[in-house]
Amino acid sequence: MDSRSSDTVTGPPSADLLPDTATMAVKIVIVGGFGVGKTTMVGSVSEIRPLTTEETMTQAGADVDDTAGIERKTSTTVAMDFGRISINQELVLYVFGTPGQERFWFLWNGLFEGALGAVVLVDTRRLEVSFDVIGRLEDRGVPFVVAANTFPESPTYPTEELRTALDLPPEVPIVTCDARTRESSRDVLLALMHYLYNLSVPPGS
Repeated sequence: MDSRSSDTVTGPPSADLLPDTATMAVKIVIVGGFGVGKTTMVGSVSEIRPLTTEETMTQAGADVDDTAGIERKTSTTVAMDFGRISINQELVLYVFGTPGQERFWFLWNGLFEGALGAVVLVDTRRLEVSFDVIGRLEDRGVPFVVAANTFPESPTYPTEELRTALDLPPEVPIVTCDARTRESSRDVLLALMHYLYNLSVPPGS
């Protein structure tokens, strides 16, 4: 999905200031394989002008970046994307998007430092590009939810079929979304917040 199609806020510079009422800020990370819509999601949900590090794809990367199924993609994130969303008057989320290509995964260490959790964005046309991403999160012990991005050509599967295909435990939430729209992307972040809250509540409470 082209990030230019998102409804990113582009208001005056004063709109970028952190609200005076904010008392808590948390960090989450949006991860996924190459071309699943991470930059689009950050751009659509952010209430400030998002910081992106997209560069035009060149022939130099043709032999290392698998563009099967996303042949029309012309740019790619080479460092990170960054946005912000206020959940309420007190709670602010800082949202970081990671690069999808394996050759940039060395950047993950810094991006995940201090993060409470992650969203794994998947493209149901290319589920295989998400396997290693999920494995890395599980190895790190990072809690995450899975969001299936609804590209126009994407097949839809029942939740339990997706869970089986991605080899996910039953407690990991799976939601569908359209990363181009603010409401849908916000709902994904809220699903992660609810999941993190449930993990923090002692059993039987």
